[in-house]
Amino acid sequence: MEAEGLDWLLVPLHQLVSWGAAGAMVFGGVVPYIPQYRDIRRTQNAEGFSTYVCLVLLVANILRILFWFGRHFESPLLWQSIVMILTMLLMLKLCTEVRVTNELNVKRRFFAASRWCSCGPAGTPSRPPTSC
Repeated sequence: MEAEGLDWLLVPLHQLVSWGAAGAMVFGGVVPYIPQYRDIRRTQNAEGFSTYVCLVLLVANILRILFWFGRHFESPLLWQSIVMILTMLLMLKLCTEVRVTNELNVKRRFFAASRWCSCGPAGTPSRPPTSC
């Protein structure tokens, strides 16, 4: 009799815990990448981040989604794969932009330095080398 009286509390509580666990499962894999994303964007340096990890996670999550078409499993795991794929694509986009920007800046600095430094054998045919 007492168990039936508490059903009004236990059933919604069970649903709440179930939804919370599913949400933690879906978004739990993304949480470690949030500080990395913010740090890479703030410092404009992606040196410590391995794009091979993104590759492995992309392949694993794509295979999991393909497996789902053959044999359905719990939907939070499917959503976890979708969210992880989107996260890895976002991380790859950021790392690519940062690395391209850094390489262009290095090339510009090198070009500017070689253009204005004409000491010794670094002179151009139109401008003879001068002594420094």
